[in-house]
Amino acid sequence: MSGGETAMTIKNEIKSRIIEAGRSMIDVVNEINEKRPSDRQTSAQNLSNKLTRETLKYKEAQEIADVIGYSIEWKPVGKK
Repeated sequence: MSGGETAMTIKNEIKSRIIEAGRSMIDVVNEINEKRPSDRQTSAQNLSNKLTRETLKYKEAQEIADVIGYSIEWKPVGKK
């Protein structure tokens, strides 16, 4: 898979999870901003750009997951 395909997969997966949670990108960003200091605020456009450019930090992905009621789980391949 090329980098562009990976970016779309990650972007689409995160956006899909947000929608499945009944939220919008703006709702998620607003809730994240409530928990951050004022000098670390972000915007829905900034988040969307990070997803498109593949520059989303792991901590930011964790923040999104937390807001929409998900956890990020690491498990060995082939094991349940």
